[in-house]
Amino acid sequence: MSKKIKKTEQEWQGCLSEQQFQVMRKHGTERPFSGKYADCKTEGVYVCAACGEELFSSKTKFDSGTGWP
Repeated sequence: MSKKIKKTEQEWQGCLSEQQFQVMRKHGTERPFSGKYADCKTEGVYVCAACGEELFSSKTKFDSGTGWP
């Protein structure tokens, strides 16, 4: 895990999209089956939008039936 990134809320708003900010900083969520990655089949490694840390490989992704990959 990388070191904690310290930014003000205003700085986070400047570097994240509105949806990313709501989900990552304000504990929001998106509607099931609505996210751009719900049906994504691209191979590779998913990374954190805020810090770039690797999260998981597409090889471990599966259809959970919940709307979140």
